[in-house]
Amino acid sequence: MNWTLEVVVVPVSDVDRAKEFYAERLGFAVDHDTVINDDARIVQLTPPGSGCSIVIGKGVVPDMPPGSLKGLQLVVPDLHKARAELVERGVEVSEIQVVGKNPRPVPEPLDNVGFVFFTDPDGNSWGVQQISSRP
Repeated sequence: MNWTLEVVVVPVSDVDRAKEFYAERLGFAVDHDTVINDDARIVQLTPPGSGCSIVIGKGVVPDMPPGSLKGLQLVVPDLHKARAELVERGVEVSEIQVVGKNPRPVPEPLDNVGFVFFTDPDGNSWGVQQISSRP
């Protein structure tokens, strides 16, 4: 049996500001923006090529302090290109960092160990890791 992770709730203080950041700055697709009533709204967004989405909202999502989610991670095949795209879209993103050493030889030196980091407007933190191929 497969167990797939398909949704992660990201706690935000301002749904419209967060939706703009994730859709316009990061390029996530807006799957839906459902207003249930004045106190309840769900917005689901999906990173390009991902099988897992994020949900932001109010009233019907778990009550977590905005900015309390740390260590979310995206994976890309080309970290230089991904970082350049984030910078072009106005995201404050770290320089490329090498974290550790590869346990085995890899064709691309940044594979597995190359990362950049950024936060959303509420302080939820994200890492972007390069993996150009998997064994």
